[in-house]
Amino acid sequence: MSADPRDEIVGHIPALRAFALSLTRNGAVADDMVQDTLVKAWTKIGTFEAGTNMRAWLFTILRNTYYSNRRKAGREVSDAEGIFTESLSEKPAHDGRLQMADFRRAFVQLSDEQREALILVGAQGFSYEDAAETCGVAVGTIKSRVNRARARLAELLKLDDEDELEMTDQATMAVVAAGRAGGVLG
Repeated sequence: MSADPRDEIVGHIPALRAFALSLTRNGAVADDMVQDTLVKAWTKIGTFEAGTNMRAWLFTILRNTYYSNRRKAGREVSDAEGIFTESLSEKPAHDGRLQMADFRRAFVQLSDEQREALILVGAQGFSYEDAAETCGVAVGTIKSRVNRARARLAELLKLDDEDELEMTDQATMAVVAAGRAGGVLG
């Protein structure tokens, strides 16, 4: 008798929340989106194919929920610079506070598609193939988005080969480290 796939869902909640937070940049909205994703996944568990990637399936549901919500919110006030969002959050109390703030300002200047690709591949550790499947695009498209996003971040942060970005945030470090390893950021 095989295990119930519902048992696996709980283990993915922290990654879902991190992805939702990176898309929405608002903790309350991210939590609501994760909850909606979990309800949808729970009620549609019969459509999940055993043996496939549960994480990618959940991220696809979350991503679709995000874009559905964005379409519905066409009349909401835009917060592109993150001024309102910044007033709702508490600044981290670590040494890299200023660098992190710079990174966040640069990160929100990326397109939704580039941010999404960087989060999936750089911060969440998805393979290019899994990220492409989650986003419903070709693998080459994901690779291109990641490379363009990393190059744009390097440009916005004015990074060159000798510069070090001192941050302690794990997701940010993963994005930057992957970019430097690939020769895009350094």
